[in-house]
Amino acid sequence: MRRLRSLTRRQAILAAGACVLCAAVAAAALTGNVGLALTLLAVFFTILFGGLLLIARRISGLARAQRRQQNDVRAVLDQTQRRLLGAMEELLLHSGDRHRELDDSLAGRMRDHTRDIEAIVQLFQRVTPRAPMPPAHAPADLLDLLHLIRTRKPRFALELGSGTATIWLAYAMEQVGGRLVSLHHDADRAEQARASVATHALVGVAEVREAPLRPVTIADRSFPWYDLEAVADVHDVDLLVIDGPPASTGPDARFPALPLLTERLADAAAVFAADAGVHGRWLETTEGLTREGEALLSYRRVVRQLSRSQ
Repeated sequence: MRRLRSLTRRQAILAAGACVLCAAVAAAALTGNVGLALTLLAVFFTILFGGLLLIARRISGLARAQRRQQNDVRAVLDQTQRRLLGAMEELLLHSGDRHRELDDSLAGRMRDHTRDIEAIVQLFQRVTPRAPMPPAHAPADLLDLLHLIRTRKPRFALELGSGTATIWLAYAMEQVGGRLVSLHHDADRAEQARASVATHALVGVAEVREAPLRPVTIADRSFPWYDLEAVADVHDVDLLVIDGPPASTGPDARFPALPLLTERLADAAAVFAADAGVHGRWLETTEGLTREGEALLSYRRVVRQLSRSQ
């Protein structure tokens, strides 16, 4: 009964027709009308055969549709697989490149770290401090600077931008019998530097001066730079160390150093500036200036003799 209830309207009509046709065949046979019974039976089998053909055709169409769907699904799966494989290969390649970059970066940092440790050890081998030393920023550059002082023995050094390096420079200048003047634009930082100089008993060697930043004009361009009044009495500078003003004060913040201080340099002087970005402009605009090292420039005053016509 449940199956009969689940039949569609078309299926119910076909089933009813088949039942009527079977009943007609049975009635014809029972009444002795054999010809009619055979005719009806032939019609029944013809209709049944046609239905079977239609069912077979429908099954064949469903099979083709299923094969098409399977092919479509297989194509989608193949395409998805290729994309996944491509993405995985790209990810692996990218991961490999990133791994090599990290390895190179880590190796570079380890080399820099090792170099800094070696430089700090050598710094303390050359300086015997009288108080705890401030941390040494860029110890490799500081070591080169102390080596320069020990070998050149400057009598007077000017440092632009006092900081942790000031104490190291003061000890080095003390060893060679020289004098150091250091400028800082911030009053609090200058006072801290003076306190450190006093703590290390270097007052007779190093002097920290406060020099607020003032606008100066060079080649029609304005720069914030140290107040020139702070160096009014400074002359014959054998060593100029340029570590200020900070780059945050403006573009080319350290460029004015040589245009403004060339006349205050000794006839033969050394210029030490770890920031090599401005070296090229100095070399182009400063007569007598030549490159001597990565952070070192050499200055020799050019003296021109005027001949009088006879």
